[in-house]
Amino acid sequence: MSDTPSFDPHMLEALICPRTQSTLEYDAEAQELVSRKAGLAFPIRNGIPIMLVGEARELDD
Repeated sequence: MSDTPSFDPHMLEALICPRTQSTLEYDAEAQELVSRKAGLAFPIRNGIPIMLVGEARELDD
């Protein structure tokens, strides 16, 4: 078992995209919260979502 804190998917109910105020999708494999509307993926580090646009990665699709 990993010692790294995991993200609680129930947090999605309270989190929205800081750019578009739209809902987010949880990508467990990449450990990111994805805003399709903004075209951004926000990283999750040590179980904590980093909801800063400057820290987000632009989606390729």
